[in-house]
Amino acid sequence: MAIATYAKFHQFKESIQSIPASFSDDYLINDHFLLEKDEKIKLEIYYAPFEYVNEQAKVVIVGITPGLHQMKKSFSTVIDSIGSEKSDEEILRQVKNNSSFEGTMRKNLVTMLDELGLNEYLGLASSIELFEKASRLVHTSSVLPYPVFYNGKNYSGSTPNLLKSEVLKKYVTTHFATELNKMDNPLIIPLGVNVSSALNYLGDQGLVATENILSGFPHPSGGNGHRHKQFVEHKEAMQGKLKAHFLQQSYK
Repeated sequence: MAIATYAKFHQFKESIQSIPASFSDDYLINDHFLLEKDEKIKLEIYYAPFEYVNEQAKVVIVGITPGLHQMKKSFSTVIDSIGSEKSDEEILRQVKNNSSFEGTMRKNLVTMLDELGLNEYLGLASSIELFEKASRLVHTSSVLPYPVFYNGKNYSGSTPNLLKSEVLKKYVTTHFATELNKMDNPLIIPLGVNVSSALNYLGDQGLVATENILSGFPHPSGGNGHRHKQFVEHKEAMQGKLKAHFLQQSYK
């Protein structure tokens, strides 16, 4: 267990804890928490404390970027820690637990993971345990670890193109890749085509072992109407990848 080497929590913790428990978006989306801005393409990156790294993880589930909802949850978790004796690492771990793939998205994710049989390779009754008592086995992350907004809305990974923006690509190669390198060849599950493209790019650059990437996994959002079709199309190949990955790990 660790805190990411790029972490800025020590810099922002006091500011976050000074925010009232009941806060509006203006407390988060302002210049104080602004990390970078590209006015030419209407792109903004803000700080949020998604910096906990589970170095022991067997599985890494990867999204594009935390959205505004996750950002709010992360700030609330830090505010709620006021008066406790929790270490910074414990607070950041709690942020990840409270904010990762909630609600319908988590349900859809678990359904697909169980259909692939991931739970069986991990010795679990269901993959839902990754978000409960077996959280030690999973690391949830994003190729862009901090919240990114395009034209004032959650960035989807499409516009601007993630790999054609030098600002965004920098976070993928320096921040996210650094997280992965702290782990011992985990299975990497990119959620959706944009995340897969970013992982494939890292593989081409020699920053990630391509054999660990479970390509073809659809984004579990309820808004992704194509996820069932995508899942069926890639199911057999993903099952083969799972089998090969865990067979290789068993020989280590």
